[in-house]
Amino acid sequence: MSKKFLLVLDDIWEEDEEKDKSKWEDVLVPLSSGGFGSKILVTTRTESIALMFAKVIKKKKEIVQLEGLVEDECLQLLNYHAFAGVENPNDHGNLRVIARDIVKKLLRSPLAAKAIGGVLNENLDVRHWRTVLESNLLGQNSIHSILSLSYIVLPNHLRNCFAFCCMFPEDHKFDKDDLVRMWIALGFIQPSQEMTMEDIGGSYFDALVKKALFDKVGDDYKMHDLIHESASKFFAQVCGKFVEDEKSSLKISEAIRHLSVINVKPDILRNIEKLKHLHSLFLFYKDFHDQDLCNGLIEVLKSSRSLRLLYIWASKGLEIIPEEIENLIHLRYLKIDSSNLTMLPRSVSNLYHLQYIIYNVSMPSQLEGDDILPSDINNLSNLRYMKLPKNGISSICEIGKLKYLQYLYKFILRDVSGYRIGELKNMNDLYKLGINCLENVKDGEEARNAQLCEKRRLTDLTLCWSRSHIDSTNNDLDENVLDNLHPPKCLRKLSIERYMGARSAIWMNNVNWIFNLEEIELSDCSEWETLPPFGQLPFLKFLKLVKMPKVKCLESKINGNDKYRAFPLLEKLHIGRLEALEDWFEAGVAAEDGCLFPCLIHLRLFNCPKLKELPSLPPKLKGLHIANMGWKTLNFCSNSNPIPLVSLLVIDCPNIISLPLADEIARLAALRCLSITKCPNLISLGRYREVETINNCHLMLNLLCISHPSVLLMEPLRSIASLKNLMIRKNDEVVSFPNEVEQWFLTVRSSLSELRIRWLTSLQSLPSTFESLSSLQYLHIEDVPMLRELPNLPPSLERLIIRRCHPELKERYGEDGGSDRHKIAHIPDIFID
Repeated sequence: MSKKFLLVLDDIWEEDEEKDKSKWEDVLVPLSSGGFGSKILVTTRTESIALMFAKVIKKKKEIVQLEGLVEDECLQLLNYHAFAGVENPNDHGNLRVIARDIVKKLLRSPLAAKAIGGVLNENLDVRHWRTVLESNLLGQNSIHSILSLSYIVLPNHLRNCFAFCCMFPEDHKFDKDDLVRMWIALGFIQPSQEMTMEDIGGSYFDALVKKALFDKVGDDYKMHDLIHESASKFFAQVCGKFVEDEKSSLKISEAIRHLSVINVKPDILRNIEKLKHLHSLFLFYKDFHDQDLCNGLIEVLKSSRSLRLLYIWASKGLEIIPEEIENLIHLRYLKIDSSNLTMLPRSVSNLYHLQYIIYNVSMPSQLEGDDILPSDINNLSNLRYMKLPKNGISSICEIGKLKYLQYLYKFILRDVSGYRIGELKNMNDLYKLGINCLENVKDGEEARNAQLCEKRRLTDLTLCWSRSHIDSTNNDLDENVLDNLHPPKCLRKLSIERYMGARSAIWMNNVNWIFNLEEIELSDCSEWETLPPFGQLPFLKFLKLVKMPKVKCLESKINGNDKYRAFPLLEKLHIGRLEALEDWFEAGVAAEDGCLFPCLIHLRLFNCPKLKELPSLPPKLKGLHIANMGWKTLNFCSNSNPIPLVSLLVIDCPNIISLPLADEIARLAALRCLSITKCPNLISLGRYREVETINNCHLMLNLLCISHPSVLLMEPLRSIASLKNLMIRKNDEVVSFPNEVEQWFLTVRSSLSELRIRWLTSLQSLPSTFESLSSLQYLHIEDVPMLRELPNLPPSLERLIIRRCHPELKERYGEDGGSDRHKIAHIPDIFID
């Protein structure tokens, strides 16, 4: 039976109409036998594409011309960007009048409104806005001419930076930090005494984002394809591309500065030799095995002496970088992405202007050893940043010669000259520093040689002893070393691992020295007894304490304080394996007005058997995850109404008897994720109060995870209003579902869309009521070895996955002649292993 499908082809564009037509015919032929009602939705900016698709699928064409925004909506969007960051936009009545005239010329395009809004935003002056209004570019009835105004008016420093970005392929994801490094390498950013070049470049990029020339997508940024297309044409004399099979590649000006090469043949690659003014070169190749390509690369390296930036991306085949790279005497930035390259050439050490080396390997485990750099790489005294696979950076002897380095994420100390902690003495530009194997520091005086407190830009510091050091009994040495690793006051993030001292460092007990910390992680510090006054840090947002078995409380009576606002900005608190932890405060210490964790959003607690329950739920808490705790109940005492809790996970708590969910149901309207697993003594989820019954308060969950089906019969789950996803997992006792539980499934038949049953080792049958789950689309059954038969399954089911169940199940329902296969034949997607 043919399956019905919906295929969406978004933003299709053409290079050669006849070739494209032939290619799309090949792609779409298999879809011609789709089930009745199948649809193909194509979006494009070109009418000829729509007509071509109509010919390909040989159906009556249905072309829908999308209209732009209505004028008022377009004006609203324009004003939003034009007055971004302005306190009182309504005070600029004269500018708002001009905006009404401008919006009439924007072709009702939201992209144009964003871009021109960014242009207007840079100067809230009537003269500037009238200049934009009267620009010829707005009067040509062309989206490209309108968009071009957004980058034509850029000041020179931003224009150079933006023009360079046109060299990247369409839909490229820009990494802000990496792009700024490229700008610095190309000389677009000049040094300043007040700011680092990286900070200046970051502000340039933020300005381009504010002008709507880039959009944030996740952690990266993208340039809209229309802006990319328009700007690439405008800056064609500066940036160009050699693209596989594109004739236009041969028309590139010899004066071009920036070039990207995508899968072109060796003879076209050799054309680069003519480009004597080239400053940046990107080489993108799927396969570099061709010897002619390697020879072509050698000729390019010999001739491109003006290059400041070289980026080579090779999916496979690139095993060596030719030694001829030494000809690139002006090179500032070298980036290589390759799966086969095992070492950088020796001649790299002669490129004295290099500031950035980025070497990405898709499978670093295949590299043999850490010696991927030339032995004299420390000659490159201008290096500001290196990213290398494995522990490559730790192989550098006398790394202290690289005094401008900003990131040293893993410096492995050795008791050998050139690898001792004193190498850090003059590296005062470090932003991020990780020091490993601190047991190799002989005493506090040697630790002091690192001069961490002189590193005025250091914001991220990790101090780590080796795993073998956990059994050390020399506590005094660790304490002396940590005392003398005194960081600067600008530190924002601190991590300490496997420190065997019994006390905090002296500098950690002085709030003034750790005042600016925002993140703290302490782990495997098995002798540490009393924590520093972290609760008094005004900017601390994240605290993680793991494997510290001698800590008894989070806050102690230090500096005479016995009452204060505790952890005023903390948002995330993760505490685990603190076996001696008894209370949040030492006896005699209290939070002011009961204000403990006033901003806490997520709390995770595990393996703290002696800890007393929270006195009250923090007022902003959205996630509470507890595991392996000794509590008998959870305290839902809270002054908040409603309680903002969204996610509650209770796992492996054998002592817990009750969770008072029903008692607080009226205030738990935000709860969407609930997990109660491996709590064998749980007998109650609370009681409904009369008012809740009258007001018909019920849970509405996106996800429910349980171990024992009997939990479903406890209120408020018994009368749950809505449930989308149910997981039943990790139970060795349940043989079948009780009749009441089978009937319970009928209460969620119209909402339950996903059901997972895993690790129920004794289960032999499933509820017959599964057939009535009219909204169920996904059923996953895994590691249920006693299950031999399936109940009738609902027509709505779209996907069935069965893994590691009884062999008879596969025999009966398998695709190859299973006797009961017909019972599940209506399910489009079936996988039985």
